[in-house]
Amino acid sequence: MVDPNDRDALARRNADLAAQKHARTPKETMRAAMLAMLARQPVRKQAGRTGRALLIRPDHLGDLLLTVPAIHLLKQTRPELALHALVGPWGKAAFDRVEALDLVDTLEFPGFTRQPPIGTMAAYRLAKQAAEQLRQIGYDHAVILRPDHWWGAMLARLAGIPNIIGFDTTDVRPFLTKALPYHPYDHSVRQNLDLAGALAGQRFVDSLAYLYYPLNDADYAASGALLSPHGYTSIRPLVCIHPGSGTLTKQWEPSRWSQVAAQLAERWGSFTVFTGSASEVDLCRAAASGLRAPHVVLAGQTPLPLLAALYARARVVLGPDSGPLHLAAAVQSSTVALFGPARVSRFGTWGPRARHATLTSSIACLGCGILNWPEDPPEFHPCVRDITVERVVGAAVRVSAAS
Repeated sequence: MVDPNDRDALARRNADLAAQKHARTPKETMRAAMLAMLARQPVRKQAGRTGRALLIRPDHLGDLLLTVPAIHLLKQTRPELALHALVGPWGKAAFDRVEALDLVDTLEFPGFTRQPPIGTMAAYRLAKQAAEQLRQIGYDHAVILRPDHWWGAMLARLAGIPNIIGFDTTDVRPFLTKALPYHPYDHSVRQNLDLAGALAGQRFVDSLAYLYYPLNDADYAASGALLSPHGYTSIRPLVCIHPGSGTLTKQWEPSRWSQVAAQLAERWGSFTVFTGSASEVDLCRAAASGLRAPHVVLAGQTPLPLLAALYARARVVLGPDSGPLHLAAAVQSSTVALFGPARVSRFGTWGPRARHATLTSSIACLGCGILNWPEDPPEFHPCVRDITVERVVGAAVRVSAAS
């Protein structure tokens, strides 16, 4: 057993284990062969031109928000195309206000529901059923926006969509009519721009891509109404902290967030809001525990537009790598994001560097790409916990000054 205090040995150990986890298993190799065979089977093509394109994105909030710039640029370049998005029910709210989309439809994508797996045969039956529904609508094009989403690529093929664009990854490639070179270290926004550009017939440049989530007067009013009973007034700077991030490996120690909130309150006289999902109420309460400065825990009380409006009020939004931090960037708030196992080059906050700080550890196995290590104690994966309170406070002061 490696000593977790021996940083070099720990990093080597974690890097070796991550490489093993990334390696294809015999089951995955067999699946790839079966998918290649399936892709060679004839399917009934859709008849005639429809003027519609289907954008398939099974992911959750953060990945969807990072897709929005590509959707806007695609619509500007190909206004004659009706753009339909197919997302999970969990992601629909992220796309409901994207004006460039003509339709947002939902599907319970296997593997993304955060529920127990439905089984291989059930997943294939669902693909056939959904493909028939897509065939009835009719599409000229499909874009597979997640690089490894072979199920979505298979779905598009079974639906008879004649032009299917995606990345040249092992399981996706057989179903594509246009496979783009895959660069895994490119930012997700850049990857989405490449795919949309392939459909648009041109290359989109990064400088034209910006995160965007529209708000209206009712959203701002609702956020004010939510805050006012807790003693918040607009004369106080607002600080928002979102301590949750899906897996323990990506999270900071909750007590450190209360230290950050206390130090910022001492400096600014700020009011702190702790946000999270209904399942993160206890985490948010732990993060607020012992904090004497004015604050409130609003976990489970903020549907997406309300959460966005809260963040739009904030001097700074802080938290580990998560979808809500991308939402904060999309409403033009300054952010401080703590990164560990996820690659900053691919998922770092998109926006002006002066307004968005991305903090990491110096451990050599940083960015391993394995987000969950249920078999290991937390001290074996210190990449986020290495980040100090002082660094987070300093980053918050720095990015807020650039607002």
